[in-house]
Amino acid sequence: MTFGEAISNGFSNYTNFRDRTPRSGFWWWFLFTQIVNIVAQVLMGVFAAMGQTAALIGAIIVLVVILGLLIPGIAVSVRRLHDLDKSGWWLLICLIPLVGAIILIVWFCTKGTEGPNRFGPDPLAATPPAPVPTV
Repeated sequence: MTFGEAISNGFSNYTNFRDRTPRSGFWWWFLFTQIVNIVAQVLMGVFAAMGQTAALIGAIIVLVVILGLLIPGIAVSVRRLHDLDKSGWWLLICLIPLVGAIILIVWFCTKGTEGPNRFGPDPLAATPPAPVPTV
């Protein structure tokens, strides 16, 4: 999955909590969200330097970015856990300080199950080539 495909998949499937997302799709999405968050933070800093009213506009921009990426990010994370044949509820393990985040990072770096699992077909499975018609 490419960078553009991962972004498109993240936004178009933001309510999909049942399928699978490959490692590449998750990490490209993660990179995208980090870039957008950094840009929003820089904008907030620029606006803050302009004065108190502009700082409020910068804070609103950051809030809109965070809220706009929250649900799609959760959905991508749940689908990534599904690729490992784990329930999306395991995402709540991040509530355990430090240990939960480490476990999730390890899982997100782990190769997904090959072939179909209980959450659907393998997203990286090669589609068989179309049969060539014979004349």
